[in-house]
Amino acid sequence: MIALQKSATRVYVIDGALIMICTGLIAAIIYKKTVRLSTQTPSLKTLVAGMNFVWHNKVIFGAIALDMFAVLLGGATALLPIFAKDILQVGPTGLGWLRAAPAIGALVMAVTLAHLPPMKRAGIALIWSVIGFGAVTIIFGLSRSFELSLVMLALSGAFDNISVVIRHTLVQVRTPDELRGRVSAVNSVFIGTSNELGSFESGLAAAFFGPTLAVVGGGIGTILVVLVIALLLPELRRLGPLHSVEKVNV
Repeated sequence: MIALQKSATRVYVIDGALIMICTGLIAAIIYKKTVRLSTQTPSLKTLVAGMNFVWHNKVIFGAIALDMFAVLLGGATALLPIFAKDILQVGPTGLGWLRAAPAIGALVMAVTLAHLPPMKRAGIALIWSVIGFGAVTIIFGLSRSFELSLVMLALSGAFDNISVVIRHTLVQVRTPDELRGRVSAVNSVFIGTSNELGSFESGLAAAFFGPTLAVVGGGIGTILVVLVIALLLPELRRLGPLHSVEKVNV
C-alpha cells in the first residue's frame, strides 16, 4: 500500500481501525468466575512467585528459554529492510511481502495444528521446531532469491507457531490456577524482551559483520542453544502429549 500510494497514512488508519475492532471483540468476552483465586496477602514473595515457579519447573523453563533464545538470536525481522533494498533489491512492495511471509506461515501452521491429532511427543516436537527455525533462518541469510527468501520466512513463522502453541499450552495447563497470571506475565516479559533485544542484537551484528553473517550466525547460534538446552533438560525431551500434562503443585 505504501508503494502504491506513496504514503503510509492509510496503512496507519487501517491499523488503528483493526486495533479498535480487536479491542471491541475482547471487551465482548463474557467473564465467568470458575477458578479459585489466590487468598495470599500481596508481598514481595507473592510478587516473585511466578518467577520462582518457572525456575523450578524445568519443562516450562526450558520451553520459555528455547523460544526466548530463538527470537533473540535467530530473528531476522529487524534486518528485512536491508535485505529488501540492498540484497534482494525488491523495493517497498517486496519488503511488505517479506514482512508478511512469517505471519502467513504461522497462520497456515495454526490451521494445520487445529485439525491434526494432539502431539504425542510435544517435547521432541518443540525441540525440532526450534531447530527448524534456526535452519530456515540460515538459508534465508544465504539466499539471493526473492522467492526462496519468502518460502524460508514463511517456514520460520510455521516453525515458530509450533513452539508458541506448545509453550502457551504448557503455561496454561501445567500451572496452578492461582499462579497462572503471574507465570503468564513472566512468559510475556521474557519473550517480549527477547524480541526487542533480538532486534538490537541483529542490528549490532549487522553493523560489525554485515547482514548476511548476522542472520546466518544467529541461525547457527539458535541451533546450538537448542542442543545445549535439550542436553541439560531431559525432562523437556521426555515431555509427552500436551493433553495429558498435569498441573504442578506449588
